[in-house]
Amino acid sequence: MPRLSEVIAALENLWPAERAESWDAVGTVVGEPGQEVSRVLFAVDPVQEIVDEAVQLGADLLVTHHPLYLRGTTTVAASTFKGRVVHTLIKNDIALHVAHTNADTADPGVSDALAGALDLRVVRPLVPDPADPEGRRGLGRVCELEHPLTVREFAARAAERLPATAQGLRVAGDPEATVRTVAVSGGSGDSLFDHVRAAGVDAFLTADLRHHPVSEARAQSPLALLDAAHWATEWPWCELAAAQLDEISDRNGWDLRVHVSKTVTDPWTAHAASAPTSDTMGAPN
Repeated sequence: MPRLSEVIAALENLWPAERAESWDAVGTVVGEPGQEVSRVLFAVDPVQEIVDEAVQLGADLLVTHHPLYLRGTTTVAASTFKGRVVHTLIKNDIALHVAHTNADTADPGVSDALAGALDLRVVRPLVPDPADPEGRRGLGRVCELEHPLTVREFAARAAERLPATAQGLRVAGDPEATVRTVAVSGGSGDSLFDHVRAAGVDAFLTADLRHHPVSEARAQSPLALLDAAHWATEWPWCELAAAQLDEISDRNGWDLRVHVSKTVTDPWTAHAASAPTSDTMGAPN
């Protein structure tokens, strides 16, 4: 069995920490470099529910996309929910490693996995990494559909292919407009509208879209916007990352058992649709 330090070195080769944003907190959070690793669990969020799953699975390493401590802390007391996560990991000899914005811009990365889940052909990064001479790394992806779809049909495909969440999928734009090209960005994407417009695509699928940026984007172009749950747009990366580690394990003869958590950690738990009304006077007073 490989040591944790060997597995982490392989993960750092996939997602180098120096490629993370300056504000990010990536890398190994908990773990003894010399401990042996036989079972690995991938998940989006390092929350207690996922850590408990890692314990039940007998995992030696948990790899998550989201950081545990993004803004730092002064305590890991078990009386805090993040401190309880740390205590559970250490007590059960489970290491925690985080790949966040360094996985977003990787080749392949989070948005490649999202495009793959939607059966899209990746053309290029939406925001290229200037440090990549091959032009393959970067934030988001510009993609093409094999056959044109309406916005309604593409939204239905996304709702079917992405993990089910309480939010589902919200759409802004003409449902009958034709979609041939799509920009995708896993996670929060409404800071990318300038890049999306410059790409000249028909639709943009991302998460966490807010009222004012969407309203302004719709006023500037006929671009269709599809807003999925943050967790759902990033979960496909877990399967991609697990497959990458599987391949590394086979190549090195490590015989790792690699798993992907199917636990839904999206924080939204229910959705109540607005009741249909024939009132044309708009919102209630």
